Amino acid sequence: MDRRRILTAGNWLRAAGFALLAVALANGWRHVALLYAAVFLAGCAETLVDNAALTIPPRLLPREQLERANGRLFATQSVINTFIGPPAGAALFALAASAAFYTGAAAFAFAGLAALLLPALHPTGENQPRRRSTPTTITQDIRSGWVHFWRHDLLRRVAFISAAINFFGSATGGLLVLLITGPYQLPMSRYGLFVAVPAAGAIAGSLLAEHVVPRIGGGPTTWLAALVPAASYAILGLGHHTPLALAGMFCAAVAASLNQIVVSTLRQAAVPDELLGRVTAAYRLVVLGVVPLGALAGGLLGRGLGLRATFIAAALGLVLAALPLASRVTTRALRDAEPTRHRNELQPAP
Repeated sequence: MDRRRILTAGNWLRAAGFALLAVALANGWRHVALLYAAVFLAGCAETLVDNAALTIPPRLLPREQLERANGRLFATQSVINTFIGPPAGAALFALAASAAFYTGAAAFAFAGLAALLLPALHPTGENQPRRRSTPTTITQDIRSGWVHFWRHDLLRRVAFISAAINFFGSATGGLLVLLITGPYQLPMSRYGLFVAVPAAGAIAGSLLAEHVVPRIGGGPTTWLAALVPAASYAILGLGHHTPLALAGMFCAAVAASLNQIVVSTLRQAAVPDELLGRVTAAYRLVVLGVVPLGALAGGLLGRGLGLRATFIAAALGLVLAALPLASRVTTRALRDAEPTRHRNELQPAP
Protein backbone atom coordinates (compact mmCIF):
# COMPACT_ATOMS: atom_id res chain seq x y z
CA MET A 1 0.00 0.00 0.00
CA ASP A 2 1.18 3.51 -0.79
CA ARG A 3 2.37 4.92 2.53
CA ARG A 4 0.98 8.32 1.61
CA ARG A 5 -2.48 6.77 1.89
CA ILE A 6 -1.65 5.49 5.37
CA LEU A 7 -0.45 8.92 6.47
CA THR A 8 -3.44 10.66 4.95
CA ALA A 9 -6.07 8.21 6.22
CA GLY A 10 -4.49 8.05 9.68
CA ASN A 11 -4.36 11.81 10.08
CA TRP A 12 -7.91 12.19 8.85
CA LEU A 13 -9.05 9.56 11.35
CA ARG A 14 -7.36 11.56 14.10
CA ALA A 15 -9.07 14.68 12.78
CA ALA A 16 -12.40 12.85 12.99
CA GLY A 17 -11.72 11.84 16.60
CA PHE A 18 -10.87 15.38 17.65
CA ALA A 19 -13.81 16.80 15.71
CA LEU A 20 -16.10 14.37 17.53
CA LEU A 21 -14.87 15.70 20.87
CA ALA A 22 -15.20 19.31 19.71
CA VAL A 23 -18.80 18.81 18.55
CA ALA A 24 -19.65 16.97 21.76
CA LEU A 25 -18.29 19.78 23.92
CA ALA A 26 -19.93 22.50 21.83
CA ASN A 27 -23.33 20.81 22.13
CA GLY A 28 -23.04 19.69 25.73
CA TRP A 29 -22.88 15.95 24.96
CA ARG A 30 -20.87 14.97 28.00
CA HIS A 31 -20.80 11.22 27.74
CA VAL A 32 -17.75 9.20 28.76
CA ALA A 33 -18.43 6.77 25.91
CA LEU A 34 -17.82 9.56 23.38
CA LEU A 35 -14.51 10.40 25.02
CA TYR A 36 -13.44 6.75 24.95
CA ALA A 37 -14.46 6.38 21.31
CA ALA A 38 -12.61 9.51 20.21
CA VAL A 39 -9.43 8.65 22.13
CA PHE A 40 -9.50 5.06 20.87
CA LEU A 41 -9.93 6.24 17.28
CA ALA A 42 -7.13 8.77 17.55
CA GLY A 43 -4.83 6.26 19.27
CA CYS A 44 -5.30 3.60 16.60
CA ALA A 45 -4.69 6.14 13.87
CA GLU A 46 -1.59 7.46 15.63
CA THR A 47 -0.07 3.97 15.59
CA LEU A 48 -0.55 3.74 11.82
CA VAL A 49 0.79 7.23 11.16
CA ASP A 50 3.86 6.92 13.38
CA ASN A 51 4.90 3.56 11.93
CA ALA A 52 4.40 4.77 8.36
CA ALA A 53 6.25 8.04 9.01
CA LEU A 54 9.34 6.22 10.28
CA THR A 55 9.63 4.30 7.00
CA ILE A 56 9.69 7.39 4.79
CA PRO A 57 13.18 8.96 5.30
CA PRO A 58 15.13 6.08 3.64
CA ARG A 59 12.86 6.36 0.58
CA LEU A 60 13.56 10.06 0.14
CA LEU A 61 17.19 10.45 1.24
CA PRO A 62 20.56 8.71 0.77
CA ARG A 63 22.01 6.78 3.71
CA GLU A 64 24.50 9.46 4.76
CA GLN A 65 21.68 11.92 5.44
CA LEU A 66 19.52 9.68 7.64
CA GLU A 67 21.02 10.79 10.98
CA ARG A 68 20.42 14.41 10.06
CA ALA A 69 16.87 13.76 8.87
CA ASN A 70 15.93 11.65 11.90
CA GLY A 71 17.48 14.17 14.26
CA ARG A 72 15.54 17.07 12.80
CA LEU A 73 12.31 15.09 12.74
CA PHE A 74 12.64 14.09 16.40
CA ALA A 75 13.70 17.61 17.41
CA THR A 76 10.65 19.07 15.68
CA GLN A 77 8.38 16.58 17.43
CA SER A 78 9.94 17.38 20.82
CA VAL A 79 9.57 21.14 20.34
CA ILE A 80 5.91 20.88 19.30
CA ASN A 81 4.95 18.24 21.88
CA THR A 82 6.64 19.95 24.81
CA PHE A 83 6.99 23.69 24.22
CA ILE A 84 4.31 24.62 21.68
CA GLY A 85 1.41 22.18 21.95
CA PRO A 86 0.73 22.28 25.72
CA PRO A 87 0.67 26.09 26.14
CA ALA A 88 -1.27 26.56 22.89
CA GLY A 89 -3.78 23.92 23.93
CA ALA A 90 -4.17 25.47 27.37
CA ALA A 91 -4.76 28.91 25.87
CA LEU A 92 -7.36 27.59 23.42
CA PHE A 93 -9.08 25.57 26.14
CA ALA A 94 -9.27 28.68 28.31
CA LEU A 95 -10.87 30.51 25.40
CA ALA A 96 -13.41 27.75 24.77
CA ALA A 97 -13.28 24.07 25.66
CA SER A 98 -14.12 23.01 22.13
CA ALA A 99 -11.61 25.41 20.50
CA ALA A 100 -8.62 23.23 21.34
CA PHE A 101 -10.23 20.18 19.76
CA TYR A 102 -11.44 22.04 16.66
CA THR A 103 -7.89 23.33 16.19
CA GLY A 104 -6.46 19.86 16.62
CA ALA A 105 -8.91 18.43 14.11
CA ALA A 106 -7.95 21.12 11.59
CA ALA A 107 -4.24 20.48 12.13
CA PHE A 108 -4.61 16.74 11.55
CA ALA A 109 -6.76 17.34 8.46
CA PHE A 110 -4.06 19.65 7.08
CA ALA A 111 -1.39 17.04 7.85
CA GLY A 112 -3.36 14.48 5.88
CA LEU A 113 -3.46 16.83 2.91
CA ALA A 114 0.26 17.57 3.25
CA ALA A 115 1.04 13.84 3.06
CA LEU A 116 -0.46 13.79 -0.43
CA LEU A 117 2.34 16.11 -1.59
CA LEU A 118 4.92 13.36 -0.99
CA PRO A 119 5.98 11.17 -3.93
CA ALA A 120 4.44 7.72 -4.29
CA LEU A 121 5.74 5.48 -1.47
CA HIS A 122 4.87 1.92 -2.41
CA PRO A 123 7.06 -0.68 -0.65
CA THR A 124 9.95 -1.76 -2.83
CA GLY A 125 11.78 -5.07 -3.17
CA GLU A 126 12.81 -7.62 -5.73
CA ASN A 127 9.95 -9.91 -4.75
CA GLN A 128 7.27 -7.28 -5.37
CA PRO A 129 5.78 -9.01 -8.47
CA ARG A 130 5.54 -12.27 -6.59
CA ARG A 131 3.86 -10.56 -3.64
CA ARG A 132 1.21 -9.11 -5.93
CA SER A 133 0.50 -12.53 -7.45
CA THR A 134 0.35 -14.27 -4.06
CA PRO A 135 -1.55 -12.00 -1.66
CA THR A 136 -1.05 -12.61 2.03
CA THR A 137 -3.28 -12.19 5.06
CA ILE A 138 -2.79 -9.59 7.77
CA THR A 139 -1.73 -12.34 10.17
CA GLN A 140 0.95 -13.55 7.75
CA ASP A 141 2.22 -10.01 7.25
CA ILE A 142 2.45 -9.41 11.00
CA ARG A 143 4.21 -12.73 11.48
CA SER A 144 6.76 -11.97 8.76
CA GLY A 145 7.62 -8.69 10.49
CA TRP A 146 8.03 -10.37 13.86
CA VAL A 147 10.14 -13.19 12.40
CA HIS A 148 12.51 -10.76 10.73
CA PHE A 149 12.74 -8.64 13.88
CA TRP A 150 13.39 -11.61 16.16
CA ARG A 151 15.99 -13.19 13.88
CA HIS A 152 17.92 -9.95 13.54
CA ASP A 153 20.21 -10.30 16.57
CA LEU A 154 21.46 -6.72 16.59
CA LEU A 155 18.05 -5.13 16.13
CA ARG A 156 16.62 -7.37 18.84
CA ARG A 157 19.40 -6.35 21.22
CA VAL A 158 18.97 -2.62 20.71
CA ALA A 159 15.21 -3.07 21.07
CA PHE A 160 15.58 -4.66 24.48
CA ILE A 161 18.11 -2.01 25.53
CA SER A 162 15.63 0.70 24.58
CA ALA A 163 12.88 -1.25 26.35
CA ALA A 164 14.97 -1.31 29.53
CA ILE A 165 15.54 2.45 29.26
CA ASN A 166 11.81 3.05 28.82
CA PHE A 167 10.84 0.62 31.59
CA PHE A 168 12.96 2.31 34.25
CA GLY A 169 12.18 5.76 32.86
CA SER A 170 8.49 5.03 33.32
CA ALA A 171 9.09 3.52 36.77
CA THR A 172 10.75 6.70 37.98
CA GLY A 173 8.75 9.22 35.96
CA GLY A 174 5.57 8.79 37.95
CA LEU A 175 7.44 9.19 41.23
CA LEU A 176 9.45 12.25 40.21
CA VAL A 177 6.88 14.79 41.35
CA LEU A 178 6.71 13.08 44.76
CA LEU A 179 10.49 13.10 45.04
CA ILE A 180 10.74 16.78 44.13
CA THR A 181 7.99 17.97 46.47
CA GLY A 182 8.96 15.49 49.22
CA PRO A 183 12.63 14.74 49.94
CA TYR A 184 13.88 17.64 47.78
CA GLN A 185 11.40 19.99 49.51
CA LEU A 186 10.82 22.10 46.43
CA PRO A 187 7.57 23.97 45.75
CA MET A 188 5.24 22.55 43.13
CA SER A 189 6.02 25.51 40.88
CA ARG A 190 9.59 24.21 40.44
CA TYR A 191 8.42 20.88 39.05
CA GLY A 192 8.12 22.45 35.62
CA LEU A 193 11.91 22.68 35.51
CA PHE A 194 12.13 18.90 35.81
CA VAL A 195 9.94 18.60 32.72
CA ALA A 196 11.39 21.43 30.62
CA VAL A 197 15.08 20.68 31.18
CA PRO A 198 14.94 17.04 29.95
CA ALA A 199 12.79 18.18 27.02
CA ALA A 200 15.49 20.69 26.11
CA GLY A 201 18.05 17.91 26.39
CA ALA A 202 16.04 15.73 24.02
CA ILE A 203 15.94 18.54 21.47
CA ALA A 204 19.67 19.22 21.84
CA GLY A 205 20.51 15.54 21.44
CA SER A 206 18.37 15.26 18.33
CA LEU A 207 20.05 18.27 16.70
CA LEU A 208 23.55 17.18 17.69
CA ALA A 209 23.15 13.59 16.51
CA GLU A 210 24.39 14.22 12.96
CA HIS A 211 27.66 15.57 14.42
CA VAL A 212 28.12 13.39 17.51
CA VAL A 213 27.18 9.91 16.29
CA PRO A 214 29.66 9.82 13.36
CA ARG A 215 32.46 10.93 15.72
CA ILE A 216 31.95 8.63 18.70
CA GLY A 217 30.20 5.78 16.85
CA GLY A 218 26.86 4.09 17.31
CA GLY A 219 28.21 1.52 19.76
CA PRO A 220 29.41 3.99 22.42
CA THR A 221 26.20 5.96 21.88
CA THR A 222 24.17 2.91 22.87
CA TRP A 223 26.28 2.38 25.98
CA LEU A 224 25.86 6.01 27.00
CA ALA A 225 22.09 5.72 26.52
CA ALA A 226 22.02 3.17 29.35
CA LEU A 227 24.76 4.53 31.62
CA VAL A 228 23.85 8.24 31.63
CA PRO A 229 20.16 7.75 32.63
CA ALA A 230 21.30 5.28 35.29
CA ALA A 231 23.66 7.91 36.67
CA SER A 232 20.82 10.42 36.60
CA TYR A 233 18.59 8.11 38.67
CA ALA A 234 21.42 7.61 41.17
CA ILE A 235 21.91 11.38 41.49
CA LEU A 236 18.19 11.91 42.06
CA GLY A 237 18.03 9.10 44.61
CA LEU A 238 21.15 10.00 46.58
CA GLY A 239 21.43 13.77 46.29
CA HIS A 240 19.68 16.95 47.37
CA HIS A 241 21.27 19.41 44.95
CA THR A 242 18.69 20.63 42.42
CA PRO A 243 21.11 21.97 39.75
CA LEU A 244 23.04 18.69 39.78
CA ALA A 245 19.81 16.70 39.43
CA LEU A 246 18.68 18.87 36.52
CA ALA A 247 22.09 18.55 34.84
CA GLY A 248 21.88 14.77 35.14
CA MET A 249 18.40 14.71 33.63
CA PHE A 250 19.51 16.97 30.78
CA CYS A 251 22.44 14.70 29.94
CA ALA A 252 20.26 11.60 30.21
CA ALA A 253 17.80 13.07 27.71
CA VAL A 254 20.64 13.94 25.32
CA ALA A 255 21.99 10.38 25.49
CA ALA A 256 18.54 8.85 25.01
CA SER A 257 17.87 11.02 21.96
CA LEU A 258 21.20 10.10 20.39
CA ASN A 259 20.41 6.41 20.89
CA GLN A 260 16.94 6.83 19.42
CA ILE A 261 18.44 8.21 16.24
CA VAL A 262 21.07 5.44 16.07
CA VAL A 263 18.39 2.77 16.36
CA SER A 264 16.00 4.45 13.91
CA THR A 265 18.80 4.76 11.36
CA LEU A 266 19.75 1.10 11.90
CA ARG A 267 16.19 -0.02 11.17
CA GLN A 268 15.89 2.18 8.12
CA ALA A 269 19.23 1.08 6.66
CA ALA A 270 19.27 -2.62 7.59
CA VAL A 271 15.66 -3.76 7.12
CA PRO A 272 14.30 -4.37 3.59
CA ASP A 273 11.84 -1.68 2.62
CA GLU A 274 8.96 -4.11 2.07
CA LEU A 275 9.34 -5.27 5.70
CA LEU A 276 10.28 -1.97 7.32
CA GLY A 277 6.79 -0.98 8.45
CA ARG A 278 6.07 -4.37 10.02
CA VAL A 279 9.49 -4.61 11.69
CA THR A 280 9.10 -1.06 13.00
CA ALA A 281 5.72 -2.01 14.47
CA ALA A 282 7.21 -5.08 16.18
CA TYR A 283 10.10 -3.00 17.53
CA ARG A 284 7.81 -0.29 18.87
CA LEU A 285 5.54 -2.84 20.54
CA VAL A 286 8.50 -4.16 22.51
CA VAL A 287 9.95 -0.74 23.33
CA LEU A 288 6.69 1.04 24.19
CA GLY A 289 4.79 -1.95 25.54
CA VAL A 290 6.94 -1.95 28.69
CA VAL A 291 5.95 1.62 29.63
CA PRO A 292 2.77 0.72 31.57
CA LEU A 293 4.60 -2.21 33.17
CA GLY A 294 7.33 0.17 34.31
CA ALA A 295 4.78 2.56 35.78
CA LEU A 296 3.19 -0.30 37.72
CA ALA A 297 6.56 -1.54 38.96
CA GLY A 298 7.56 1.98 39.99
CA GLY A 299 4.40 2.42 42.03
CA LEU A 300 4.90 -0.90 43.79
CA LEU A 301 8.57 -0.21 44.48
CA GLY A 302 7.82 3.31 45.66
CA ARG A 303 5.33 1.99 48.17
CA GLY A 304 7.55 -0.85 49.32
CA LEU A 305 11.03 0.67 49.26
CA GLY A 306 10.42 4.40 49.44
CA LEU A 307 11.09 7.12 46.88
CA ARG A 308 14.86 7.44 47.06
CA ALA A 309 15.45 3.69 47.17
CA THR A 310 13.31 3.24 44.07
CA PHE A 311 15.49 5.63 42.07
CA ILE A 312 18.63 3.84 43.25
CA ALA A 313 17.07 0.49 42.35
CA ALA A 314 16.21 1.86 38.90
CA ALA A 315 19.82 2.92 38.38
CA LEU A 316 21.12 -0.53 39.28
CA GLY A 317 18.38 -2.28 37.33
CA LEU A 318 19.06 -0.33 34.15
CA VAL A 319 22.77 -1.07 34.28
CA LEU A 320 22.21 -4.79 34.94
CA ALA A 321 19.55 -5.08 32.25
CA ALA A 322 21.16 -3.05 29.47
CA LEU A 323 24.90 -3.61 29.66
CA PRO A 324 24.89 -7.39 28.99
CA LEU A 325 22.79 -6.70 25.90
CA ALA A 326 25.06 -3.84 24.82
CA SER A 327 28.19 -5.99 24.87
CA ARG A 328 27.74 -6.92 21.19
CA VAL A 329 26.36 -3.59 20.04
CA THR A 330 29.49 -2.07 18.53
CA THR A 331 29.96 0.55 15.86
CA ARG A 332 31.35 -2.10 13.54
CA ALA A 333 28.39 -4.41 14.16
CA LEU A 334 25.98 -1.58 13.40
CA ARG A 335 27.82 -0.80 10.16
CA ASP A 336 28.03 -4.46 9.13
CA ALA A 337 24.28 -4.86 9.64
CA GLU A 338 23.64 -2.52 6.72
CA PRO A 339 23.59 -3.73 3.10
CA THR A 340 26.81 -3.25 1.16
CA ARG A 341 25.34 -0.46 -0.95
CA HIS A 342 24.62 1.58 2.18
CA ARG A 343 28.07 0.99 3.63
CA ASN A 344 29.61 2.18 0.38
CA GLU A 345 27.57 5.38 0.59
CA LEU A 346 29.24 6.16 3.91
CA GLN A 347 32.78 5.76 2.56
CA PRO A 348 34.54 9.01 1.72
CA ALA A 349 35.19 9.65 -1.94
CA PRO A 350 38.77 8.88 -3.08
